[in-house]
Amino acid sequence: MSRKRYHRTGILYEEEDQNPLTGVANLFDVAMVFSVALLIALVMSFQLPELLSPTEDITIVKNPGQENMKIIVKEGQDIEVLNMTEQIGGGTGEALGTAYKLADGRVIYVPDSGNETAT
Repeated sequence: MSRKRYHRTGILYEEEDQNPLTGVANLFDVAMVFSVALLIALVMSFQLPELLSPTEDITIVKNPGQENMKIIVKEGQDIEVLNMTEQIGGGTGEALGTAYKLADGRVIYVPDSGNETAT
């Protein structure tokens, strides 16, 4: 007379645990978190956290002085890309002051003393 041995495997090995795709179920979520972290790391590496803020205004000039120069203007949520053309702007006006570019790349505007308006 042979007796069959029964093991209590029903608690540990249910139908859900035997599915081979359970380890891949959250792969999309992990990829989304990774892509957002990569985007934030890239923005921080370029030192432009203003791009993530919906209220900040920023202007970026790509390839200044070259044929493929672009000006990217972000005002609030609106982003506009201006491409360089062959057209030359002209008109009449008056000089308001002088702009100086420092060694670190900053530009300082100094108004002329005769152009100040009294309030």
